[in-house]
Amino acid sequence: MKPSTMPRTTDSQGAFVRAESMFRNWITPDGRPGPTGRGGFPAQAGRYHLIVALNCPWAHRTLIFHRLKGLEPLISVGIVHPQRTEQGWAFNPIPGSTTDELLGAGFIREYYHRAQADYCGRYTVPLLWDKQQQTIVSNESADIIRMFNDAFDWLTDSGVDYYPQPLRAAIDQLNTFVYEHLNNGVYRAGFAKSQWAYEAAYQDVFNALDALEARLARQRYLLGDRLTEADWRLFPTLIRFDAVYHGLFKCNRKRLQDYPALWGYTRELYQQPGIAETVNFDHIKQGYWRKSERNPLGIVPLGPELDLSRPHGRESL
Repeated sequence: MKPSTMPRTTDSQGAFVRAESMFRNWITPDGRPGPTGRGGFPAQAGRYHLIVALNCPWAHRTLIFHRLKGLEPLISVGIVHPQRTEQGWAFNPIPGSTTDELLGAGFIREYYHRAQADYCGRYTVPLLWDKQQQTIVSNESADIIRMFNDAFDWLTDSGVDYYPQPLRAAIDQLNTFVYEHLNNGVYRAGFAKSQWAYEAAYQDVFNALDALEARLARQRYLLGDRLTEADWRLFPTLIRFDAVYHGLFKCNRKRLQDYPALWGYTRELYQQPGIAETVNFDHIKQGYWRKSERNPLGIVPLGPELDLSRPHGRESL
């Protein structure tokens, strides 16, 4: 079976199971090994290339950190077409996407096979590429945002730390909760192959939204008065909720707009400098609502209308 056509994994009860990322190397300031993988990837200007899909929430988080940390002059970016083909993600320029400037590739799979000729996993984004070694550093978004957070600080003017030492345990705990119940929870609902699996995921999603609404009603950000990695890992799911997950993935008990604190919080994060430019609703809707078993006619909805520029009113928290 070709990797690009491999079905998503489900367990014996019809629940969606996400595949593990295969490349887990790290960029570090001096090239020493990171927490996983091998060393040899020092932080250097112009050496690395990030490939994303604007509709993908996992890729979105890396693009957010690329922008937050001022890495535009240091790390180039390629953007694939939002509608994945039978051959996987494609470089097919439409407004918002790019051709491939490095390998002249038509598909992202060409990067995977350049890095490992016998690769047989899925061709996923994001993908962080080393131009010098002609190989993949990482295709794990959680690792990439940690690299972007601090590996290049000595080359930029950004000293903001979104994973500060005193808050790491709390951030990790929140990340686990948000991933299991929301980031991946909406996919567990949308890709469920049984009523039981769907209902279990649905309950997880809305129990989590209820808990986060209560938390954000009393404090400005997830960990108090400071934006952290936990907020930016939650944001890509929230920004897609009403446009995609509410309808297509059947997470339809409430819209995000029906949660006053969460909706104001989402608007505040969207209004942070540079973040609006990372959100492309045309790509998001084209990518998710493409022709599939969930949307067999491939009709892309025009709505919803989301006023994300309206004042968020969270300054007093």
